[in-house]
Amino acid sequence: MKPILAEIITIGDEILFGQITDTNTQWIGAELTKIGIRTVRKSSVGDQKDAILAILKEATERADLVILTGGLGPTKDDITKVTICEYFNTTLERNPEALAFVTKFFESRGRPITEINAKQADLPLNCTYVPNDWGTAPGMWFNENETIYVSLPGVPFEMKNLMQYRIIPLLQKQFETPTIVHKMIRTVGIGESFLAETIANWEDALPAHIKLAYLPHFGQVRLRLTGTGSDPVVLKQEIDEQVEAVLPLIQPFVFGYDDDELETKVAQLLSERNWMLATAESCTGGFVASQITKYAGSSRYFVGGVVSYSNTVKVNQLGVQPETLSQFGAVSEQTVREMAEGVRMKLGANVGIATSGIAGPNGGTPEKPVGTIWIACSTEKQTVARLLKLGPYREQNIQNTTVQILNLLRQTLLDEK
Repeated sequence: MKPILAEIITIGDEILFGQITDTNTQWIGAELTKIGIRTVRKSSVGDQKDAILAILKEATERADLVILTGGLGPTKDDITKVTICEYFNTTLERNPEALAFVTKFFESRGRPITEINAKQADLPLNCTYVPNDWGTAPGMWFNENETIYVSLPGVPFEMKNLMQYRIIPLLQKQFETPTIVHKMIRTVGIGESFLAETIANWEDALPAHIKLAYLPHFGQVRLRLTGTGSDPVVLKQEIDEQVEAVLPLIQPFVFGYDDDELETKVAQLLSERNWMLATAESCTGGFVASQITKYAGSSRYFVGGVVSYSNTVKVNQLGVQPETLSQFGAVSEQTVREMAEGVRMKLGANVGIATSGIAGPNGGTPEKPVGTIWIACSTEKQTVARLLKLGPYREQNIQNTTVQILNLLRQTLLDEK
């Protein structure tokens, strides 16, 4: 079965200027994958006619489906419709169905329709009008020279509604597509290169229709298996078999699959034991607690936390011994152990976790450079501490430390279980 290839083009100066974040292409790509259409390129261009014409020409040469978003407003800076007319050598004409829709849209809100609003109904003669139930900028469908072109508004909630309820059904009728099945294995605590070496023989033996991708992000690596075929049931079974084959090689590092998050798996382990967690944070400044509490229901397993940024708070609120601080310093195994133990006992939790380090970009010394961070996890049975040697960048250090302390908590809960 011939693969169906798509290209997604976002239009708008505001995207290139960095004034808004383009979330449309990511969402569209995911939706196309669900129906077996593979996105081969994503591009962004400004509101310039020549740039839009050039990217359309390029896309036509490599894609069966070209999806454009943006530039469909009624003002002079929105030039997508006029440029499409030039590309297809056609003209705009007021579409009666689109005009009736726009008129009703404004009347239902008690507002008169102006001429500039009515221009939303001016569409290229060669397009099929696609109603936009959430706004006035219509969708447009073109079938030219064995290529499908779809033009959609750039406003995300309007675009998503059009895609989900109007365009996707049309695409499924238009194309006979293969089945694409994804499976994500979520790992933590092992670097991408070490992971690749560990599973090299398994990866080399994968069948041709199942591909593997490595997706690293802040101390985690997602292994994405993507299978292409005609039978979804058989394809899913084949991918599941490959997952079972690789698990013995990486089991200690696997915390979940697909949309699982590290913090939700930790929450699950805490809930299963009916344990309460407390946090003591120095260099992470409360970020660990924010990750733990970002989902509803966290009060079932999280009792509270202390952001002990100063040594005074470490001593007065967590019970860290002044002698420990004077002898070993705030960034030390001894201090972080006492922080974890102190917050657990002070807040009456079953388990306490703690972070203390030099997040940067300043504050490092030759003995303790920026990126030197200690983490600890304390239960009634044991206190475990680990040294992290990270880089010079503050945000990355905070993110990485949070991942590592959550993983230490996960491992501790599994060990004691």
